[in-house]
Amino acid sequence: MPNKETVNKSDIETLYKISNNLRQTVIDMLTEAKSGHTAGSLGTAEIFTSLYFNILNVDPNNPCKKTRDRLFLSNGHICPIWYATLSKRGFFPETELWKLRKINSKLQGHPKIGSVPGIENTSGSLGQGLSQAIGVAMSSKISNQDYRVYCITGDGELNEGQVWEAAMFAPNKKVNNITWIIDRNNIQSDGDTEDIMPLENLKNKLESFNWHVLEVGGHNIEEIINACNMAKSITQRPTVIIAHTTPGEGVGFMENNYQWHGKVPNNKESVQAKEELSSII
Repeated sequence: MPNKETVNKSDIETLYKISNNLRQTVIDMLTEAKSGHTAGSLGTAEIFTSLYFNILNVDPNNPCKKTRDRLFLSNGHICPIWYATLSKRGFFPETELWKLRKINSKLQGHPKIGSVPGIENTSGSLGQGLSQAIGVAMSSKISNQDYRVYCITGDGELNEGQVWEAAMFAPNKKVNNITWIIDRNNIQSDGDTEDIMPLENLKNKLESFNWHVLEVGGHNIEEIINACNMAKSITQRPTVIIAHTTPGEGVGFMENNYQWHGKVPNNKESVQAKEELSSII
């Protein structure tokens, strides 16, 4: 699916339907696996949909193409939504999704590079993805390759010092071909981010590190696409997008509840969640 600088109403509606379908798929995957991370996976469905069905220059039939855009998932625990998106986009068969977290499965609880087409990095220990992504973005510039690098991190992950080392490095080296997306959902495994290690004023902090900062509603597909397109026009410094999301989006009893960070639904809860999601679109 080619990149589009603008999207019409019909395209947007289609993308919302895809994001809703991905949420339902994630519920099924996690229920089958009986382990995994629910809240962040559901909360980033529109982000992954926007990236893989509009923004990224990728080709499922040629997943290792040198000029492809790269996506690095630093908060690897939300990989169920990444796996579901890659499968929906045609990178590998849907049947593989139901093996999530099973022994010898290609789809483990944190992504592993090379496990399936489309996975660009191994992640598990938080805080490392932005450094990885910046390194690859620099490589692109040094080798005169015309591709863009995207990196998704969580907000609780910003407690890690390595993130801020990377945040200092990229502007200093004028790494302008990277777009960093922060899933600002205000929760982490042990509670609310502002109770554990306050991040605000996050925009001001990032601007002080000399990043170009954009803020979007993380469930507003048009805003996400517009921000990613705007980032491409920023040439003097790197761009970070703070995407404000609701953890557990679409499922009322999960929304904004940090206990669903690493909890999965039982069969009854899965049915209820699917019913709620089915009623949306």
